[in-house]
Amino acid sequence: MSTILKKWLPIAAGTIILTGVYTIVTQHPVVAAPGNPQVHSKGDRMANYVKPSDAELKKKLTPIQYEVTQHEGTEAPFRNEYADNHAAGIYVDIVSGEPLFSSNDKFESGTGWPSFTRPLEPANVVTKTDRKFFMSRTEVRSKHADSHLGHVFDDGPAPTGQRYCMNSASLRFIPVDKLEAEGYGEYVHLFKKDAHK
Repeated sequence: MSTILKKWLPIAAGTIILTGVYTIVTQHPVVAAPGNPQVHSKGDRMANYVKPSDAELKKKLTPIQYEVTQHEGTEAPFRNEYADNHAAGIYVDIVSGEPLFSSNDKFESGTGWPSFTRPLEPANVVTKTDRKFFMSRTEVRSKHADSHLGHVFDDGPAPTGQRYCMNSASLRFIPVDKLEAEGYGEYVHLFKKDAHK
């Protein structure tokens, strides 16, 4: 075997192996299903929340959920699913499953909509100016699915002074005892007795 061949043969073999591995990985991407985020073997959540197509959303969502999340609608106060929900757990985007709010930050605002002092995951919540109805308000949307959630106001209680006034139709509630099973186990510790000490 020539000196040149001996020198380049290991490099060529390594290149072939790496090309094969790259092909396998890229041909089989892992995509998180809405409402069922994938979890690494170490338990780390993948930040991969996917918005389904409009056709899928129309099948998956109720008419009010679709109207609120996709067309900035507003549900009726007091006659919605979570205004009087006092159970412990988290609220996720009905469209993508991204975590948004915690029952630990929920309070009775008297408005007839579920209200929170702050987001559970600030990175999953974005705000923009809403100038509809001849007024200026701060709209709240989910980061990954771009779902309309509601509005935030500066008349909330301590410690933030904010009131995230959300539509139940934009949310899905996951009780504490189902967090692990649904892939949100990282939030269980928030509901243990010593979590706020």
